[in-house]
Amino acid sequence: MSNLNDLSVLPLPTGPALNADETDSRLILTLEGQPLIRLRLERGDALHLHLQIPSEVPSVRALWAACYWLFAKEPLRQRLTWHLEHAPDDALCSGLLVATEAAGQFHCERTLFWQLPQPWLGQPFSGGYAQQMIISAGKRHPARAPKPRGEVYRRFDTCLGAWVSLRTVEIDVDLTRFNRWQNSTRVANFWEESGSLEQHREYLAKLDADPHTLTLMGCFDDEPFAYFEAYWAKEDRIAPFYDVADYDRGIHMLVGEEHHRGPHKVASWLSALVHYLFLDDPRTQRVVAEPRADNAKMISHMQNQCFHCEKEFDFPHKRAVLMILGRERFFDRCGLV
Repeated sequence: MSNLNDLSVLPLPTGPALNADETDSRLILTLEGQPLIRLRLERGDALHLHLQIPSEVPSVRALWAACYWLFAKEPLRQRLTWHLEHAPDDALCSGLLVATEAAGQFHCERTLFWQLPQPWLGQPFSGGYAQQMIISAGKRHPARAPKPRGEVYRRFDTCLGAWVSLRTVEIDVDLTRFNRWQNSTRVANFWEESGSLEQHREYLAKLDADPHTLTLMGCFDDEPFAYFEAYWAKEDRIAPFYDVADYDRGIHMLVGEEHHRGPHKVASWLSALVHYLFLDDPRTQRVVAEPRADNAKMISHMQNQCFHCEKEFDFPHKRAVLMILGRERFFDRCGLV
């Protein structure tokens, strides 16, 4: 795992990496060999940021990059205090900066920063889709946006020193891998979906045609290691078992590659998966899951990522635990780096 104190380069999903020349009192960020922003740092109970040339009008990109760098270096820091003669309107409108009562002083809040969808999302997000209530299979719910194809999320995890990304399942590409994972003894014990290639092709094709479920491959440095199902809870079998809201999302999770198991890997991919779902639609206030009640290891991993155990209940096919993570709790305790 990487030492954040040694961080000097921070890759961005959209291309070139940020490079830094940093001391306790100064930060200079460059991008593609060109200076992006030069700051004087004033440390104390709060971290105050001053432009080296106060009269400059920094771009939103430069402000965002400095906030990203400093939040990545200090995962426990919740707020940055900017001192600016001129704050870009776009930074204020998006929530990147928040005006204070003091003239020329602005805050960047970690809870707001990590709710900005770019550059993490690789596709237009579902939150831009207008709401229209429909009824399907006897359930009233919002019509869902068309499902994305390809990569939907990418972020460099500075703790792991690796890219974590999510892409949609391509059946012809992923079928053999999915079949191998489902037929492993460990996975079959909890998923109970072992079978032939054709059975698994049919399984994935059925979900691909289902507008309420999105099938995803989790990747570290572009190597697929896990399979996830993200579903709209209102249309799912879980809906009768709790007070479901229109934009709640649920998750099923499977780590297939043995060398990508372990608590530090779970912390990376589970936070990335939840982050993606909250970014995908700002109307989503909760992410839920229903692991088998005897899957103590997964339940513990989820609790470590701020999920709480609401209750145990009986599905027709299993005794399950209802795990819930609220949007406010996730971003208030956000450990993303």
